[in-house]
Amino acid sequence: METIELNDVQKKSRRGRNIALGVVLALLVVIFYVVTIIKIIKISKMG
Repeated sequence: METIELNDVQKKSRRGRNIALGVVLALLVVIFYVVTIIKIIKISKMG
């Protein structure tokens, strides 16, 4: 099986996409965490 060598521009582009994807995933985790905490607080205030 042959491997494909990426040039510097392709490596930088891929790294940029990977960083952007990581940031988006981290933001989603934070959003879900905050929403969950808010729901727990609302439920605890009702009871």
